[in-house]
Amino acid sequence: MLKFLLELSSSVDIARRYFVTNGFDGALTMVGLCMGFQASGGVEPSIAAKACLGAGVALGVSGVSSAYISERAERRKALNELREAMVDNMKTAVHVNAAKLAPIFIAAVNGLAPFIIALLVTIPLWLASGGSALSFDPLWLAMAVALSIVFLLGTFLAHLNGGMWLWGGLQTLLVALVTLFLLSFL
Repeated sequence: MLKFLLELSSSVDIARRYFVTNGFDGALTMVGLCMGFQASGGVEPSIAAKACLGAGVALGVSGVSSAYISERAERRKALNELREAMVDNMKTAVHVNAAKLAPIFIAAVNGLAPFIIALLVTIPLWLASGGSALSFDPLWLAMAVALSIVFLLGTFLAHLNGGMWLWGGLQTLLVALVTLFLLSFL
């Protein structure tokens, strides 16, 4: 029933777009933070990890709340239009359940994407702060993780539209590299 409601409301397609969009935002935010720390002469990995985690939480809360509020409004509008067109209040119709479920599902995906990506990006920082010996600077490793995630998001998008996975990954990676280039001037 859950799958049917999500399909009825086109929530999976919307959530997929939100996942990629907010995932991309989360990864680039982490790149920006790590590059800022690096440009300022570096900071303790635990401080960088906590700052990145704080940004990830903020992006997650923002993603959940903004998506829920906007999707709920859009679903209510669409449901009201459907009710008027059908001249029926549809209080028990499946459309009502789909309209209630869609904003919750979309909001969860929208908020979890940047938060999970922030967690992944900070792994080298947490390892370094825990005393693990890393072969490279943890800030650069964190940026490499973020760039890898951006590349993977691009390959995912290319897969969706039947494009070449490598080209899709390189396109999104180029955006991240341009971001790094711009940050290097700060």
